[in-house]
Amino acid sequence: MLQSLAGSSCVRLVERHRSAWCFGFLVLGYLLYLVFGAVVFSSVELPYEDLLRQELRKLKRRFLEEHECLSEPQLEQFLGRVLEASNYGVSVLSNASGNWNWDFTSALFFASTVLSTTAASGREHRGVQGASGGQNCSAILNGQQAPGIHLAASGNYNAGCYGHTVPLSDGGKAFCIIYSVIGIPFTLLFLTAVVQRVTVHVTRRPVLYFHIRWGFSKQVVAIVHAVLLGFVTVSCFFFIPAAVFSVLEDDWNFLESFYFCFISLSTIGLGDYVPGEGYNQKFRELYKIGITCYLLLGLIAMLVVLETFCELHELKKFRKMFYVKKDKDEDQVHIMEHDQLSFSSITEQVAGLKEEQKQNEPFVASQSPPYEDGSANH
Repeated sequence: MLQSLAGSSCVRLVERHRSAWCFGFLVLGYLLYLVFGAVVFSSVELPYEDLLRQELRKLKRRFLEEHECLSEPQLEQFLGRVLEASNYGVSVLSNASGNWNWDFTSALFFASTVLSTTAASGREHRGVQGASGGQNCSAILNGQQAPGIHLAASGNYNAGCYGHTVPLSDGGKAFCIIYSVIGIPFTLLFLTAVVQRVTVHVTRRPVLYFHIRWGFSKQVVAIVHAVLLGFVTVSCFFFIPAAVFSVLEDDWNFLESFYFCFISLSTIGLGDYVPGEGYNQKFRELYKIGITCYLLLGLIAMLVVLETFCELHELKKFRKMFYVKKDKDEDQVHIMEHDQLSFSSITEQVAGLKEEQKQNEPFVASQSPPYEDGSANH
């Protein structure tokens, strides 16, 4: 008896908070999916990165042995400057492409990728694509072909969203495609659910509270709330993190740090600035995890702010200026369909209530009253 009561109470509790349980499982599933992707990518790509590092050390040591007049600090200084220029699409190689990165067509492509947030232009770097192809790092240093690992000499090597983290192996590339096909819709579902819940508590309830409690105009309260929310979001996710990054990153000033925050949270993600890549970076793993959390929370905050501004009455009226107007016949069809659905749902509810009443009533064999033929037919 007690077990049945406890089981029924647990079922009622779960049904009462079903949405919260579903949201909790969604968050847990998303976190587990992130961890699963990190484990697979690390196990597949880490051996290739280790082989690539060993290959580069051998090439560097061989080059210094063949050119004794050149010291190691001088070589590192030269390579650092070359790689820095390569990240911006400028190459010193004689067989590099002569096309400019900022002519009109390239700038047009850049503007389209920025506005569509596809973030492809920042890693194109066509100025050094002419030296890529099938060449590896040995072809850059001494013109000899080394077997084994192939490293593109162009900026396409760092074609990931942030810096140089890209799949090197064929298995990693294939898994990246499959992982993204599943993960992108999963991320959209996760962000939609989180933003919907946060918007209810951060935007709709405060506006409704001030409107009902203090009698202010709902439109005025919504505008003031949206402006304050935007100011708080910009301060907490742009200005303050930019100041922190300018202190933690040796080569970044405040403008570059603010640029990184904006490019990242707006999902443009050019990848030209990557935090935590310094040579003497302390607590690098913890720093990277903190940046990941910051980017995820900042993206949610940006979406909440956009949703808040989109719900303003003035912006809704402004958006309707550019929409296609619906025909009256189409509106009438939608209204009739809505009325039919509402009527059918009401009749189903009434029928269900009658069935429940019949089941709850005690069974009594009642005699049908005699009716005359005329009354019965009537």
